[in-house]
Amino acid sequence: MRCSRIPAITLWVSLATFVAACANGYYRQQPPAVPQGTNDPGGGAIGLPGANDDDISADAAAWGPSSDAVFPPDAPGQSSGDPVARGRYLVDAADCKACHTAAGGQPFAGARAIRTPIGMIYSANLTPDPKTGIGKWTEADFYRAMHKGIAHGGKNLYPAFPYTYFTRLSRPDVDAIWAYLRTLPPIYQVKPANRIPFPLNIRPLMAIWNALFFRPREFRPDPAMSAEWNRGAYLVSGPGHCGGCHTPKNLFLADRNNHALEGSRLNDWVALDLTSDPRQGLASWSTGDIVEYLRSGRNARATASGSMQEVIYYSTSRMSDSDLAAIATYLKALPPHTPAAVLKRPDDAVMRSGEAIYVDSCSGCHGPNGEGQVRHFPPLAGDVPVHAHDPTTIIRIILEGSRSVPTPAKPTAPAMPPFAWKLSDSEVAAVSTFVRNSWGNSAPAVSRSQVAKLRTRHSDEEPATK
Repeated sequence: MRCSRIPAITLWVSLATFVAACANGYYRQQPPAVPQGTNDPGGGAIGLPGANDDDISADAAAWGPSSDAVFPPDAPGQSSGDPVARGRYLVDAADCKACHTAAGGQPFAGARAIRTPIGMIYSANLTPDPKTGIGKWTEADFYRAMHKGIAHGGKNLYPAFPYTYFTRLSRPDVDAIWAYLRTLPPIYQVKPANRIPFPLNIRPLMAIWNALFFRPREFRPDPAMSAEWNRGAYLVSGPGHCGGCHTPKNLFLADRNNHALEGSRLNDWVALDLTSDPRQGLASWSTGDIVEYLRSGRNARATASGSMQEVIYYSTSRMSDSDLAAIATYLKALPPHTPAAVLKRPDDAVMRSGEAIYVDSCSGCHGPNGEGQVRHFPPLAGDVPVHAHDPTTIIRIILEGSRSVPTPAKPTAPAMPPFAWKLSDSEVAAVSTFVRNSWGNSAPAVSRSQVAKLRTRHSDEEPATK
């Protein structure tokens, strides 16, 4: 009798440990330490910027408009009868190259470090190499991985590979992606072992997670909506896997679907609210604004920063205008869910201090009234990232600087210098608070401790002393 209880006891102990580990990852929501000697380019689909040692500007400066990126306005592979051409387009739409290419490595050969709240996961080799890639896989194996999250040989995949979204792809589209990947040159690239703590490194536990939070299903069009809306819904919820970053997670790091696309913080970046929220979302953006942003990395209202730079460089800048318009149509139809909060006015002394810093260090580019310089330096008045409840992104940009992403539409990428060397934690907090509460903006004040934590994790500069 006692022996018969051992498996059940073991299961409950494993589940309890699993919950504790997930809770630890959920509440930290910050990148784990990079292993010694590891070239860690960042986070791809999980939410970190593509970066060399997490340096956004250094990575963006190394990018250049790719000659193969000139698909627009009508990407030839989008509706091609040739499965290889269509597969290549879908691979771009799904942003596969970003996660499956290590810094300085061969395209799609994997071994890229992907930071997650529970540890470091290394991406798979998608080339047809028989030893380290998918050379021994069948077309059915590949569909099962995309649709159910189960790899060749029956191994459960971690949702850092976003099968929870790819499950919505149609079988013809998955087969087209497979056909394209089979044309890649086989590359021998050994994937480093994942660095995930026990018991999360026990892959069979993913079967429990899947049973609780995952239902394999292909996308079903809504007959009540237009063809353009349905195409946008398919791209956003399927290959684009936008919710991987923009949907908040629960205690088990699964999507909170009742708050889909309302924004989330992952790995010290804030993926913004994509609904029609009037302050934190896209209510003030037109469909044209969204298309321009996805096409070029900037528009009259914003400039891409953080992990969105990588999405634009490797994915949306290569998509057709009609698909970008479909995405915009779908996003503009998303209703706001978060009621507007009544915020307390920040301390007057903090606002005066922040204003003095802004006039001295920021107004030359962003204007005396936060109006910016259209399509060069983003306006701060009414800016969606500025309004975000969580100030993480604006703090990091002030500390570390940022460079926009070069695209065929906008090959010159304007940059903002870092201010970590110049401003103390209190000064960064003051100017952030000022910007977030001036010219009609309204957002929670930023504290010195919030800045200090981010500086410690991401900046090489010591706080300025005054």
